This record gives sequence, structure tokens and C-alpha cells, in this order.
Amino acid sequence: MRILLLIHAFNSLSQRAHVELRRAGHEVSVEFFTNDDLAREAVALWRPELILCPYLKRAVPEDIWLATPTLIVHPGPPGDRGPAALDWAILRGEREWGVTVLEARAEMDAGPIWAWRRFPMRAATKSSLYRNEVSGAAMAAIFEALGKVAAGEKPVPLGEADFATGGFNGPVPQQARAIDWAADGVADVLRKLRASDGVPGVADAIGGRRLMLHDGHAAPGLGGPPGALLARSGPAVARACRDGAVWIGHMRDPQAQVPVKLPARQVLGAAAEALPEVAPGDPGAFPGITWREAGDVGYLAFPFLNGAMSTGQCAELLAAFRHASTRPVRVIVLEGGPDFWSNGIHLNRIEAAPGPAEESWANINAMNDLAEALIRCESHVTVAAMAGNAGAGGVFLARACDRVWLREGVILNPHYKDMGNLYGSEFWTYLLPRCCGAENARRIAEARLPIGAEEACALGLVDAVLPSARAAFAAEVAARAGELALSAEALLADKRARRAADEAEKPLAEYRAEELQKMRRNFFGLDPSYHVARYNFVRKVPRSRTPVTLARHRDKRATQPQEALP
Repeated sequence: MRILLLIHAFNSLSQRAHVELRRAGHEVSVEFFTNDDLAREAVALWRPELILCPYLKRAVPEDIWLATPTLIVHPGPPGDRGPAALDWAILRGEREWGVTVLEARAEMDAGPIWAWRRFPMRAATKSSLYRNEVSGAAMAAIFEALGKVAAGEKPVPLGEADFATGGFNGPVPQQARAIDWAADGVADVLRKLRASDGVPGVADAIGGRRLMLHDGHAAPGLGGPPGALLARSGPAVARACRDGAVWIGHMRDPQAQVPVKLPARQVLGAAAEALPEVAPGDPGAFPGITWREAGDVGYLAFPFLNGAMSTGQCAELLAAFRHASTRPVRVIVLEGGPDFWSNGIHLNRIEAAPGPAEESWANINAMNDLAEALIRCESHVTVAAMAGNAGAGGVFLARACDRVWLREGVILNPHYKDMGNLYGSEFWTYLLPRCCGAENARRIAEARLPIGAEEACALGLVDAVLPSARAAFAAEVAARAGELALSAEALLADKRARRAADEAEKPLAEYRAEELQKMRRNFFGLDPSYHVARYNFVRKVPRSRTPVTLARHRDKRATQPQEALP
């Protein structure tokens, strides 16, 4: 089927839809819905049989949906309507929720139902639920809907759906998100923070400053006068509420010169540094880098917010990896975080730095130090167990490990160029051809498209795809890592021989120097493209046009069928 994805942004669900629809054999093009006329132009150019809107913030013009079947993906069950469905569901404490694929109509989310799926709610942030439960349920409903459309079936009128909710709910006002530190308990505070994760955050006042709060976690064992700041740990500060305390990991100052989300300690400055510290590993500390051992296997987790890795975080992770390399285990599993494995350098921290170019340089070198340590590790078998998405340098950091195992449904973006033609480093010019072959390496680098788990495995970018259910994924990782431990000596002997041969052919230092020479031009050269792209990205400036890598209907070179990755 010829499908146009009409989207507000190429978010996690839009990317997954793009990947899975193409893999299923559909012809897919993408248009960012910046205005009605561009949408009409995209329809005229692509001539789709169906328009799919997995992430939309504005109504589709009537003349479009009257002429072409247009399906809307709504992150709520039938009967739920409005732009903040998941926010309200978390705030209300819903135990079960759903995703609906419905037909576009003039009234928002009120069209007939093509398909829907339900899922149990988890105590998690809005973003985490969206990337996992919502995404998985949405894809199942999308494929059911496409099957019905192809078979000539008709959708079910909204009033006949077997799950009804409370109708239309508008945007969540800040008063509904606001925390009353004297009246709200830990559960209440976390629910409000989770419902406001990503955008917009929870508005609050600290020290006379109006700030947006993000990244909340329980702080067991801490308590004090409600509203008081109690301690610091990692990037976070703890604040007391009615029955305990909550860690606030990140904040955003809307009045700052660079109004982006940053570590709470950085935003509060001296006020945070004056607080007593709860050291990493202590009971009740903010969730950070952790190490645990199970027999011959050690697990290194690093749940950095949104997968971004600052210069300091790279250094901390490198120190943790070096410590792990001294432990009496045979296999080191790098777990990343539950929603992201890694997305590479920390663009928010770079944007807020006094010298963004200098901080970019420091950050990429810190990433390279970590990648090189993984490549050169000859004492342990290393595994990247990717339960969450990864992008840019994070993909190649994972590929620096001896094995890469990917959870089904995870999306990879193994490219840099959309960030202002950034060249990239992390030894990708060594790792990608070695693991994927020269031709696949070229296709991956030039495509600048998201890649699904099966495609990544077929290309050699990852070694295995494991079950999508988190418990099953963790169990399979443990079983496979245990098997690797049994043959660790032989695997390490092979690695030493291969590494020696590779080093003799071309030293790692040369790959690093060549990549960094081009990165230096990105950071310090006359072309400001990277700095402009970073500025727009961290400030969430909407794109004014759709890249031709996605908008096939606008690519004058696209005279042949789209080259599909395996």
C-alpha cells in the first residue's frame, strides 16, 4: 500500500511506524505537517492510497480526509478524546489504558474506529509509557486497521466501541499538575512529575525562582519540613513532601539565557552544593550508574536521562567500566537505561556551556575514550544489552562491544548528519565496515533513516534480536551471557588476535585522529550548520521542511523504488 505519514515530528512512534511499515512492504513517505497547504502538496505529489497520522497536533483539512482515507493514532481507548490523553490517564491513576486507530473527522478524535488495543498501566513516566506500551499497542492496531482497509471492511462507529471513557479532555493546566508539598505524599508528587515528563514539566518555585521540574524519583529514608531541600545526589536534589522526599533530577529555568532542561544541581548552583550529599551506592541515593554481579557475569547500568551522555557522565562511566574490568567475572553486560541505551553527546549541556564548541570537543573526546576502552578490553567479554532506543554515537558505542543484543521493537538511528552534517566519531569508520561490511556501512551512513531490530541484525549492526517483553529480554540476556562466560577464554583469545591484526593494518589512533579532524571542522569551522541544528533541536524549534530522506515525494532523485535495508 502507498502510505503518507503525516506527522508533527518524527518521534519514537512515527519512527517505529516508518520502520515497520516499510519492512512489511508498504511504500512510505513522510511529511511534517507544518501547514495545510504543504500537506495538500504532499498528498498531490505522493498520491497515497492511505494517510496515517501516528503523531499529530493539528486537525487534518477536510478536503484531504474526504479524498483519501486518513487514519489518526490516538494514545487513548475509544471514547477518549483530546490532546493530553496520556497525561490525564497518569494523573487519574488509570490502571488500564489503550491506543485507538480512528478515521479523521472534523471533530477531534471523534471518527469511527478501525482498531484499538488495551494495555496495563505501569508506574512510569509519560515518555516511557509512550515509547513502550503505547508504541507496541499502536503498531498492533495500525496493522489491524490496514488489513481491514485492504479487505474493504468498514470502521465501527464511535458509539458502538466496547470501551468508553469520559469524552473530550483539553490540555492539562498547570494547576492540575501543581505540587502541594505540604499536602501531597511521595506517590502524588511522582504521579504529577511522571504525567508532565518531557513537556511541559511541573511549574514550581524554589528560592524565589520559577522553575520547571522533571525527572522525579523516590528518595527513601529522607524527610524534613515539607518543601525543604534536603540533600544532593548525582545530578539531583531531594525535596521533602508530606510523607517523605522525592529526588528531582532535572529542572528548566524558562527565564535563563539557555532555557533547556539541565541537571537540578546545575540549575540551583550554590544552593544545591550547600546541601549534604548522599553518595552513589548509599541507600536512598539518586538512581545512577550501578554495578551488580551474578556468577561469572557483571551488569553495568547507566540510566542517563534521555540517553544523553555529558563529558562528566562519560568519565564516570569509563571509571565504572575500568572498575568492572578488575572484577572476577568473565562477561560485562552494559545495560544502558530502560528507555534509552545511549544517544551520544549531551546537546543540552553543550548548548548551556560557556563555550559550546569547546564543550562539544570535550564531550566527543570523552565518548571516544569510553569507546576505545571497550574496543581494547581484552580481559572480559563485553555485551551491549540494548533494552532501549539508541542514536548517533550511542549506536557505535554499543557496537564497540563484542556482542550487541537488541530488544525487539527498539529503534536505532545510526547516523549523525541530521545534526547539521555532523561527521561523527566513536570509531564508527572502524566499527561499521568491520561488523557490517563496506556496502552495508555505506547504505547505513547514507540512508539517514531509523532502523528496526530485524534490519539492524540483518545488516550486522547487532548480533541478535531478543524478546520484546522486558522480563523475557532480561532472562534471555542472563542466559546468553552465562553461555558466553563458559567460552570466554577462547573468545578473548580470538579477540586479541583479531585486534592485533586490525591494529597492524591501521591503528585505532589513526581512525580517531581522522574522525576528530572532521569533527573539529564541525565544531570550530566556518560552517555553523551543527551549531544551528543543535540550537533548534534543544529549543524544540519546529522544522520548516521535511528532509528529503523522509519525504520521498520531494526527492527529485527518487525515480526508483526506495532501497530497503535487509
